[in-house]
Amino acid sequence: MGESHQSIVHQALGGGAAADVLLWRKWCTSGALLVGSTALWFLFECVGYNLLTFIANVVLLLVVILFFWAKSASLLNRPLPPLPDLEVSEESVVKVADVLQVWINDILLIAHNIAIGGNLKLFLQVASSLLVVSYLGGFFNFLTLLYIGVLLSLSIPLLYEKYQHEIDKQLILARNVIHIQYMKLDEKVLRKIPWPQNKEKKMQ
Repeated sequence: MGESHQSIVHQALGGGAAADVLLWRKWCTSGALLVGSTALWFLFECVGYNLLTFIANVVLLLVVILFFWAKSASLLNRPLPPLPDLEVSEESVVKVADVLQVWINDILLIAHNIAIGGNLKLFLQVASSLLVVSYLGGFFNFLTLLYIGVLLSLSIPLLYEKYQHEIDKQLILARNVIHIQYMKLDEKVLRKIPWPQNKEKKMQ
């Protein structure tokens, strides 16, 4: 039963290397991601390190290491630095473009359903989500929110995988409560708002 839950969660996350990292099936990669993101957040937020200075120093260090490695390799007859082909493949560009196309189409569909379709429920969901993000943005800057997102990504899928049955029960209860409150709001307030009627009905 645990394995079926694990496979469901793993497939929901894409079933690839990213899912393995989020579910801590690759401990080294997951740990490196956690330690690296924590170190970067500490440098920029606590120490006050500048992002542009950090990038420039890292690139400078890599260039110096590669330069002296190549010079010493030619003098000592040692192999050159094992650098991969420094080019972006067409396949990688196509994959990124496909992902961006799906995201953009989803956003445009949501905007169409709100602006043209008049989907009130979707409008309330989007508006409430943006209000929550705006509220949280008043307490944290973008880097801190990004770091919190990394921590949640490395913890929530793992916890859900272990306690899926209990969490599903609570989510069903929460969904029922939200649905009841929405129906009450719709009956008391939203139905009394004079929304513009459909043009087809006016033609009739």
